[in-house]
Amino acid sequence: MDNLKKRNATFLTIGLIFLLSGIEYAVILPTIWRYLQILEAPPYFLGLGLSAFSLSGLLTGPLFGLWSDRTRTTKSIILFANVFEIVGNFMYFMGYSKWMLLCSRLVAGIGAGAGSSIFSFLTRSTRPEERAGVFAAIMACRQAGLLIGPAFNLFLRLCDFKLGPFVVNKYTSPGIFMCLMWILLQFVVLAMYWDVPPLNSEEEGLMVVELTDDERELLVDPEDALDAYGAVHPDQSETAISSEIQPFQDTSQCPPSPPPSPLPSTGPALGNPFKNFSASREFLREEVVVLLTAQFITLFNQTALETMVTPLTQRCFSFGELGNSLMYGLCGVEVILGFFFVRWLSGQVSDRAVQAAGLVICSTACVWCLIFLADPQGGYSWEMTEFIIGVFLQLLGLPFVAVSQVSLFSKVTAEKTQGFSQGVRRSVGGLATILGPLWAGGLTGNLYLMLGLMLALLIMITVMTALSYSRLVEPKVVQHAQSFDSGGQS
Repeated sequence: MDNLKKRNATFLTIGLIFLLSGIEYAVILPTIWRYLQILEAPPYFLGLGLSAFSLSGLLTGPLFGLWSDRTRTTKSIILFANVFEIVGNFMYFMGYSKWMLLCSRLVAGIGAGAGSSIFSFLTRSTRPEERAGVFAAIMACRQAGLLIGPAFNLFLRLCDFKLGPFVVNKYTSPGIFMCLMWILLQFVVLAMYWDVPPLNSEEEGLMVVELTDDERELLVDPEDALDAYGAVHPDQSETAISSEIQPFQDTSQCPPSPPPSPLPSTGPALGNPFKNFSASREFLREEVVVLLTAQFITLFNQTALETMVTPLTQRCFSFGELGNSLMYGLCGVEVILGFFFVRWLSGQVSDRAVQAAGLVICSTACVWCLIFLADPQGGYSWEMTEFIIGVFLQLLGLPFVAVSQVSLFSKVTAEKTQGFSQGVRRSVGGLATILGPLWAGGLTGNLYLMLGLMLALLIMITVMTALSYSRLVEPKVVQHAQSFDSGGQS
């Protein structure tokens, strides 16, 4: 099997991983509220249960990312992380007490931390211009899981039997179902996931790069290179060029040379990727701070609204498990269509324009919810219409912001430490998904306060994005010799 087929099989497996994560969320979220009530848990346990999963991912994401940066492998990380998903979901199935339920989500959340390694692999395996489209497709797989999940709930809710000492009913069955799904995924990963070399190394092997003296001078501008993030110092230009050319000489007659010193390029790792790494220099730049803030605020608002929806539909519309499952299914359809639209749009406009559009839509949705959902009026049909419009607007903005943030973040941070950087980004998102449910869980009876803070945060990040708009672009870095060669021919 050639590397192209291996890469396609690997991308398909990654899509399945995100699909299962969406299914897990969709089959558990509609039932966990009633499950906790049966276990006599107080109302705030809903927020704790939803936040526990994110807490584990927050702590383990950077560790898995560090692991992938140092080893440049992800298959073993995914296999290891999936074990926690299997154990956590089985604990959810057991469900002896509210504390067992809480611990089950903590254990399962460890497995979610492997997402940082996956995004690191995708960054190294895609070109910058196609990256947003790839991220959109992968995220759409998770939303497809959210769409398919309610369909599984239609038959899981019919379960009513005993499996040895365990009771299988509509509340415990999602746990054993997801346990079996993650076990099956282990076999898929073993058979179809490959730690293929980064895209750049394959492209470099297709041609022998030959540069003239003039082109070598163009490779690094001594004045600009010092200011460019990740640029090569002028006295390293000969090393950078030779490292590109030498491997493609006649290797049958001479052994390969020792690798040169590590360069902050987009190629494969050479030596320790964290040599001369500075967290403050990497993450305290203006554009990175803006993107991490946007990540936090959008996920905080999203999870707060998700936490609010189930009690709201139960109180206002008397929705049960079936009603909530159907609602989440329809929401999944909208979000999947939104991701495919953003996949197309990302090829037409810049990532920062997509993010700006998403923030405007999210702000409009929050204003609508604050006006019409905080104190609904006008009877059942009118309240239902207000609710549907509010949810529609909120979900409409989600793909815009989600895809643009991940794509931009992968472009403004160093690729050699992308796993750790993606872990930090996901940890910031994990913190948001912890605080969001906790904030909303205690304020389901005071929507003005809950939605008011959410709107204030959206206004703040919109202003930050506007002020930093010129910096939300991929920095100009010296990457590979052949890119300048081809650029000179165009």
